[in-house]
Amino acid sequence: MKIARGSSLRDVAFVVCTALHESGTEAVLTGGSAATVYAPQAYQSRDIDFIVTFSGAGATPGEVLAALGYREAGDHYEHPHNDLNLEFPQGPLAVGGELIRKWKSLREGGMLLHIITPTDSVRDRLAGFLFWNDRGSLDQAVAVARARRKQVDLEAVARWCRLEGKAAAFEEFQRQLSHG
Repeated sequence: MKIARGSSLRDVAFVVCTALHESGTEAVLTGGSAATVYAPQAYQSRDIDFIVTFSGAGATPGEVLAALGYREAGDHYEHPHNDLNLEFPQGPLAVGGELIRKWKSLREGGMLLHIITPTDSVRDRLAGFLFWNDRGSLDQAVAVARARRKQVDLEAVARWCRLEGKAAAFEEFQRQLSHG
């Protein structure tokens, strides 16, 4: 479980999530880093965002990260051999005003990665467009929806946009999605 200069975002996320899990802490990958896992050809985040959903009686997350070679640097963690920073935004795990209660747990070669679902990744990226008119966030939402077309519940995304009072933004998302 070594993190090296060439370790990808996906590799680092698996290592960190597995180590946290083994210490009794449950953390879920979210934000742009989840979008990178789902659509790596379309978007590359430069940081890795986890929301801690549970922390047990084992080693603290800071101790686990230190054992992996990370050091705290303000509001994030840095690794001496990898440029991807770790961030742990304050929870709860949510998109807009809606709490996320279910996520995916991916397994690869004895490693574990808790990650928001592709539908929630689309909603998470779309939130930047809905609330701050960030066109890059719209592009990321479209990229995840295209890459994971069969796994994204567009009705759930539309319903969420309506609940957030942003039905027109969903229409723009659909137009972008259909032009590609």
